[in-house]
Amino acid sequence: MALVAPLAACGADDAGGPPTINLYYPPEQNLQKVVDDCNAQAQGRYEIAYRVLPRQADDQRVQMVRRLAAEDSGMDLLGLDVTWTQEFASADWIREWTGQDKAEVEQGTLAGPLDTARYEDKLYAAPKNTNVQLLWYRKDLVPQPPTTWDQMISAAQQLKDQGKPYRVLTMGAQYEGLVVLYNTLAESAGGKILSDDGKQAVMDDGTVRALEQLKKFATSGVTSPSFSNATEDPVRLEFQSGSGAFQVNWPFVYPAMQEANPELAKQVGWARIPGIDEGTPSKVTIGGVNLAVSSYSKHPEMSFEAARCIRSAEHQKFSAINDGVPPTIEAVYEEPEMTEAYPMKDTILEELKDPATRPLTPAYQSISTVMSAVLSPPSAINAQKTADELRGAIADALQSKGVLP
Repeated sequence: MALVAPLAACGADDAGGPPTINLYYPPEQNLQKVVDDCNAQAQGRYEIAYRVLPRQADDQRVQMVRRLAAEDSGMDLLGLDVTWTQEFASADWIREWTGQDKAEVEQGTLAGPLDTARYEDKLYAAPKNTNVQLLWYRKDLVPQPPTTWDQMISAAQQLKDQGKPYRVLTMGAQYEGLVVLYNTLAESAGGKILSDDGKQAVMDDGTVRALEQLKKFATSGVTSPSFSNATEDPVRLEFQSGSGAFQVNWPFVYPAMQEANPELAKQVGWARIPGIDEGTPSKVTIGGVNLAVSSYSKHPEMSFEAARCIRSAEHQKFSAINDGVPPTIEAVYEEPEMTEAYPMKDTILEELKDPATRPLTPAYQSISTVMSAVLSPPSAINAQKTADELRGAIADALQSKGVLP
């Protein structure tokens, strides 16, 4: 799908036609079909134009931040990574959802995704899709999925001793994927990275235990040699090649495995990501995309309407089945068509009902940058010292809001 020039098209309304609602959204293969359906429903009152953002999240954010900072009125509807909503709201770049628009978004939407769409107890975005990682494991090697990280490490070490595929594959490079891994461990250990109001760095005992667990995993001899440089797709490919017994990764790996290695796919099961303590389920970090209306849009009412259409239950089901993006509306998981496309949907929903969110703060981008730097490489972690270093670095990062890293 071709990328659109950053300053493309101000809208057909300039030429006297119906208003154009410019939707800036990450690449999603079948989203144009959703847009076409919403345009048909609009019956000529406006036309949504899908402007495809770059594939990398950082590049998406840079383009939007620069244009919003310049009060560019050519952007109407924005597809925001769930970690950006607070930043954009605090900078007054996006409009609050109120009244019937707000009520319709909140109706039936899962609590975790809704948390990522709020800032200072007000709703600033509509959760369009969500995401959680799962534990993928080889049923031919592991009779039951482990429920703690220590159990998984031990099982992998036993497989290694037996000369069988044994590796635990996941993302450990110095980027957001490492922050997601650590955040899942910290929340699973009952830890707090930030205070409830998002204004103070905490790094309590639970976060220290999570650092101990991450260090133990990184030095246990069961990771890939490339762990400290690993990102999502290389992890998928390595597991797909048959060298891993376990993989912690997003659900996109499932359809890819069905296509690339169908014989291996038959042997792969899924489960909730392991926790830290036996008997205490993990809390898994959620991802996804929220829809927000630009403060500088010339057509805000139509943009809110377009957003409601794009993230409707009908269209969330379509996007889940055709593009593999998990819905934020709980009832969609019960639809019969979801069972075939999403055989792991019950496990996804289980994690989504008790999730971890990344620290909710306008300064998240800066916090993520410093956290990934301090956590990398995980094998070099010294739990208490690293926690103290993180506390100081996060406290400094909290002083920056709405800025480019």
